[in-house]
Amino acid sequence: MELRALRYFVTVADELHFGRAAERLHIAQPAVSQQIARLERELGVRLLDRSPRRVRLTAAGYRVLDAARRTLAAADQVRAAAEQVMTTVRIGTAAGLTARLERGIDSLRERAPEFDVVLVDLPVDARLNALRQGELDLALVRGVRSAPGLTVLPTWTERLFAVVSQHHPAADRGAVALTELADDTLRLPARKHDPPLHDAVGLALHDTGLCPRAGRPTGTLQDTIVEVGSDPRSWTVLGADQVAEIRSTRVRCIPLKPGVTIAGSVVVATDNANSAAECAVAAFRDDDTS
Repeated sequence: MELRALRYFVTVADELHFGRAAERLHIAQPAVSQQIARLERELGVRLLDRSPRRVRLTAAGYRVLDAARRTLAAADQVRAAAEQVMTTVRIGTAAGLTARLERGIDSLRERAPEFDVVLVDLPVDARLNALRQGELDLALVRGVRSAPGLTVLPTWTERLFAVVSQHHPAADRGAVALTELADDTLRLPARKHDPPLHDAVGLALHDTGLCPRAGRPTGTLQDTIVEVGSDPRSWTVLGADQVAEIRSTRVRCIPLKPGVTIAGSVVVATDNANSAAECAVAAFRDDDTS
């Protein structure tokens, strides 16, 4: 017995007219008649009394109609359950997280292969607001310790590097102290675009007592690398994940001494701080859980 035949029968029972039922089903009327006749043969009972003027349900038809509705409803539930397996996960992200995203998504797919990923690149504040408004399922952020209405789950620690032109005096150093860069122009994103990075560098500078000359705020990662690479007296600070994506030979990325780090977190709406969020933390954590 096919679900299609039951669906045709229920539609005819609703309309009590083969022509109108065929129109609802978007098929030819003879196909409806053939399916109903086949269903009656399989069940061994007449479901409909047909005459040139009207169509009526038989006593058996009424009984089968109730069962057919229940069967179709159950089939719809099965279909809905199957569709829920394919889930879309909306992740807020930013430049310099490619490798972490790839590792994390691969790890999540090992647990649940059937899901789709939508990556949304937004500034930090916009990422957090999108989470609050239900437009994202989770976000990866650097340097955020708390956020109203959201749960911040510490996930990784990222070392910060000084990025200088290949012609900068410190370009060949194995490590560089902030004091050695004090006379150069520091290029950072405007605080409104990346408050955590801005504040982490500011705190590190404050601890050394330095106050370097601030240059024009940086833009995209690509533009920043080109601009710093063209100016041997400027420098910027980037996280290890961002450094890993630099392909330019015009800059050098040098570890700071003493080391300066910034924390990375998975952030979710507080209502979603459940086992799924913990799985995301495990997925996006560094391999060495640092």
